[in-house]
Amino acid sequence: MKFRTARHTKDLNRIIDFYGRVLGLKVLGEFKDHHSYNGVFLGIPGADWHLEFTTSGITPAHYPDNDDLLVFYAESVEEFNIIKQKFIANRVRPVHPKNPYWKNNGITFADPDGFRIVISVLRIVPKNLLGK
Repeated sequence: MKFRTARHTKDLNRIIDFYGRVLGLKVLGEFKDHHSYNGVFLGIPGADWHLEFTTSGITPAHYPDNDDLLVFYAESVEEFNIIKQKFIANRVRPVHPKNPYWKNNGITFADPDGFRIVISVLRIVPKNLLGK
């Protein structure tokens, strides 16, 4: 199974800059004027997931909730620190997470649309939690 999450945005260029330049995702594809929509697919080449962002003449009618999160797991503490420094270098300030778990297990930022993302460190999930 592969995974895609899609979200309509009011400013596609700011989203591409944020998720591309700041977070480090790559543009995997894009489309223009497809039934009046423009869009981009962002992710990591070869991964089984990606993010899709679209824009059109219709303004998005959704509002971010502080518990609406995209969680990205760094593979190591070193990678976590590199990502964190990239955000700081680009003047993206951390925001206080609503869920206290993320205060102790990651760092939270808001994207240009106000939706939150969390950067955490990948941990091995015990097998008993996976039902095995």
